[in-house]
Amino acid sequence: MLRLRDGFSSRAIARELKRSPASITREIAKHRHLAGCATRPYESGRAGMRAHMARFQRRRQRKLAPTGPLFAEVRDKLRIGWSPDQISGYLKLTHPDCYACNVSHETIYTALYSMPRGELRRELIVCLRQGHVNRWPRSRGANRKQAGFISDDVLIHVRPPEVDDRQVPGHWEGDFIKGAANRSAVGTLVERSSRFVLLAQMDDCTSLAALHGFTRLLQTVAPAMRKTMTYDRGSEMARHRDLAATNGIQVYFADPHSPWQRGSNENANGLIREYLPKGSDLSATSQDELNAIANRLNVRPRRILGYQTPREVFTKRLADEQLNSSVALQT
Repeated sequence: MLRLRDGFSSRAIARELKRSPASITREIAKHRHLAGCATRPYESGRAGMRAHMARFQRRRQRKLAPTGPLFAEVRDKLRIGWSPDQISGYLKLTHPDCYACNVSHETIYTALYSMPRGELRRELIVCLRQGHVNRWPRSRGANRKQAGFISDDVLIHVRPPEVDDRQVPGHWEGDFIKGAANRSAVGTLVERSSRFVLLAQMDDCTSLAALHGFTRLLQTVAPAMRKTMTYDRGSEMARHRDLAATNGIQVYFADPHSPWQRGSNENANGLIREYLPKGSDLSATSQDELNAIANRLNVRPRRILGYQTPREVFTKRLADEQLNSSVALQT
């Protein structure tokens, strides 16, 4: 106030107070406006009193307050394994014209991590994909070694171009999820166009177990949906030519240290780890239990699919493939 009275400009005052000139300008304009007269001089006493009173004014209630009905719906979806992104997308689909019934995934995360410490906070944070007490940056996966059983004709660079655009169904990504001390494993397959997940119990971590386990899994899939399979350079796929010949599917291998070339499978493995944590004995998990886990993942809505479920998209594309095959036979 004294500097304004002495004729100092907003920039000169800002330099002296070590503040932004815009902050000084807003402060002056705000309190002149509140005084009801744009030409009335700024008064520090009146401004300070208004700032003090504003501290005790009730703020707008948070949209996702723990006592609100929207929070109850978000809580119930988290408890059945939905991610904040899936919940947000589902609410937008079911309540497209209701602002009060929509919430972003970031708001859900913020509401969970800003809750006071207690049983409810712990319960809901455990429901998240990673379940970290604090929000952590995403980590990179472990590197894989170069494998000697891979020849140039099965490298990812000679894979058909149709695989990359994800428009043609029947192209899969595969991997092993290993248990404690790498003594047990579960095979994972993800169809690239629909993100449909299949899981197979493996006898052990050998190439023979991979051959038998993936064969059992692929035999449950219609031939029209068995075109290619992309894998990392793990030694468990040393019998990939036998797998290809038995199941009528061409196997390709990603570049070393390039998990993004099998991004759908890497993402699915993170989801599966919610049910099969690292360090657990996977040999104790039956094929029926694995089928139940896969089913839970396949009936979750996915943003990448326009919040349809992988099962819905897979079923539709299978029907389209079978229709196309029957038309081709008739002609």
